[in-house]
Amino acid sequence: MDFGLTQEQAQLKEEFEAFFKEEAKRAPEGWMSDEDIYITDEGWAYHRSVAEKLGKKGWISLAWPKEYGGQEHSYIEQLLFQDVKGYYKVPGVDMHSHQIAAILLTHGSEEMRKEWLPRMARAEINWAEGYSEPDAGSDLASVTTRAVEDGDCYVINGQKTWTSGAHRCNYIFLLARTDPNATPKHRGLTFFFCELDRPGISMKPVYYMNGAHVFNEVFFDDVRIPKSMIVGEVNKGWYVTMGGRNFARVRIEAVAMARRDLENLVEFCCETTGYDGQPLAKDPMVRQKLAQAAIELEAARLAAYNIAWIQSKGLDPVAEASANKYFNTETIVRFAHSALEIMGLRGTIIEGSKWAPLHGNFVHLVQFGLGPTIGGGTSDIQKNLIAWRGLNLPRN
Repeated sequence: MDFGLTQEQAQLKEEFEAFFKEEAKRAPEGWMSDEDIYITDEGWAYHRSVAEKLGKKGWISLAWPKEYGGQEHSYIEQLLFQDVKGYYKVPGVDMHSHQIAAILLTHGSEEMRKEWLPRMARAEINWAEGYSEPDAGSDLASVTTRAVEDGDCYVINGQKTWTSGAHRCNYIFLLARTDPNATPKHRGLTFFFCELDRPGISMKPVYYMNGAHVFNEVFFDDVRIPKSMIVGEVNKGWYVTMGGRNFARVRIEAVAMARRDLENLVEFCCETTGYDGQPLAKDPMVRQKLAQAAIELEAARLAAYNIAWIQSKGLDPVAEASANKYFNTETIVRFAHSALEIMGLRGTIIEGSKWAPLHGNFVHLVQFGLGPTIGGGTSDIQKNLIAWRGLNLPRN
């Protein structure tokens, strides 16, 4: 593919940069990244304010068909938007909107597309993900949450866990078992939409080690969901789910944030002296670490654009998306640890302290950066998918 931008794409990028540069100035004090939208009321208000503006501009739905509220740009333009947005660390787009849009466009009925996509384009819906359970994470097909048919509804009973932002969101999408006797086990699952204020739904917060509230446990006790909230066919929810995972695994915003962090780290190294009285930037070991981070982050960025190019051709980049998810999440973890090695003990001072270099951003990245190597499919799962779907290796 040609990684250069067309004239139209370059113009769009300028518009994105002008908008996000201004919105970044409105970030709450102590703002770090998109995950902060779930942690504080100020972060959530900031997210919703930007989301409403993006909805009016039509930028949330750049690559969606016009009849459903989209702009009919390519996936390249959509990724360019996410790239710029990530660089300026501005929120405003629901973290699941693109994978749900892909699911609806592939598996949703015409009625569902007309109902849900325009609302998503206007930023009216905030999604929580109802996949993982206490005994079903990487082995997602092992979900035990039950859905039993009862007239024009299904009655849901079960528990979901590690549900990001459920305490802030108004909807959840989930997998539930509609045929407990189906074999293999991934058959017999159905994909549902559900309002999070439906009777019978309750939540319990799950706190990070640093006290942040991002995750939740969500409990379903005789929750009635209309059949009209089923996406795709009954007992074929596994295929619906997999149709959206590759969009969730591109993660260019995280790479763009890390590129911005690298720029700040380079500036820090130029301005800060080491024990020998010389700028850190003159230390050969520091230079090696900075160069390695620059190489890996640029490779991750280009890999994401390659996936968008493949998707724009109507192809499904399963192995490529898994390779990208594995590489960029592991790259960010390596980069965060390299940054702390460069900064020394002062780099471990957490945000909020006046002594924290770069506002404690890198210790924050170390704390939060490991999660994405697990969520959305662990690194080991990604390597299995690369082996099976990319290299055609046997499963045993």
